[in-house]
Amino acid sequence: MKTPITTPQTLSPSERMRRGISYGLIALLLSIATPIRAQLGQGAFASLLTCGAGDAVETFFGHSALRICDTSQGIDWVYNYGTYDFEQPHFYWSFVRGYLRYSLSRTTFTHFMKEYSSEQRSVDEQRLLLDNQQTGNLYTMLQTNMMPEYRYYRYNFFDDNCATRPRDVLIAIAGHRHIEFVEPVESTTYRDIMYEATQHHLWWRLALDMVLGVRSDRRCDAYRLMFAPKVLHDEVEQARVDDTARLAQPSVSILPGRSKEAAIHTTPLVSAWCLCLVVLALTLLALRHGWSLRWLDCILFALLFILSLLLLFLWLGTTHYYTAWNANLLWASPLMLYFLIKGSRSRRWLTGVQLLMLLAATLMAITAWPQQLNSAILPLCLLIATRLLHQTHRGMSKDNLRWKKGKERNVK
Repeated sequence: MKTPITTPQTLSPSERMRRGISYGLIALLLSIATPIRAQLGQGAFASLLTCGAGDAVETFFGHSALRICDTSQGIDWVYNYGTYDFEQPHFYWSFVRGYLRYSLSRTTFTHFMKEYSSEQRSVDEQRLLLDNQQTGNLYTMLQTNMMPEYRYYRYNFFDDNCATRPRDVLIAIAGHRHIEFVEPVESTTYRDIMYEATQHHLWWRLALDMVLGVRSDRRCDAYRLMFAPKVLHDEVEQARVDDTARLAQPSVSILPGRSKEAAIHTTPLVSAWCLCLVVLALTLLALRHGWSLRWLDCILFALLFILSLLLLFLWLGTTHYYTAWNANLLWASPLMLYFLIKGSRSRRWLTGVQLLMLLAATLMAITAWPQQLNSAILPLCLLIATRLLHQTHRGMSKDNLRWKKGKERNVK
């Protein structure tokens, strides 16, 4: 047995049932056989802690942790599955490739609260309605997962993180009992949850929109949406065990957070339209005065080609499941290298292909099918099309000029 808790990327109903049974057996075996099991007092309780969003990008979605408290034995621990070490070798490269290791850590409740108080982030607590044996089993499972051979796991943003692990622990502790979560009424995707978390961080939303592919736009059930701490909090609040009993007491705010107001900044959409208008104006002047604007095309197409290489790397060169099949490659296309080199001598049929790709990206940005593209893509597509058409126009003008000169030589 490698790890008491695992989360595969794709789960069918039968797989989910088998995993629930296996988790129940693990909890039972741990409660009977493991030597680190401790008998908790009658007043012991377990709770789910949900922390509000912070200012850093890695905190936009909040955080989840589990608390075990037994005052009779001086136990008040918080177990955190979202711990990572900046000192681990090749940290950023491992993160980009999808090999970053996270781990389970433990700290005192007092220290945990001081940390979030210093960051002015809220903390809500939901006491789990577990009997003394179930609370002891949960404590045993968490202590076992603290062992060096079990505590580390490969981080996956949507499928295996600080919220999915507590979710799976709760399912494991329930054992043979069935936890009924409330399914979303409307079609909800991973990207929808990402949009909610980045409503005050539109530039980060644009960056995430660019790297996430079509798989992020599939409809998710309640189980999958609990990758987000806020969704896990809301689901635990409404969950029922065996269709009758509540899973947890109503949520209580134990630490108020700083209210977040939308900062007034230039949005990506406004910036993209301003850039588009500038390029359109330059192109009109170029048509009137005969400018080539080669320098502008070199900058534009070079940046787009570099972006296409990044998107292709995230698709083909990493283990990230949700960066594959990225429709942003329609506008940030590898063909930009060809247009960068050839300029006005580019093949017209290849220009036509790229224009069709830009049209497809525009339709996706408007219809959100099959992938939701960021709204800032609309002016960018218009900008790119303008420069391609201007290149084609210059190429046709040169062809006509050469044809006229050749005709004049033939006449002479």
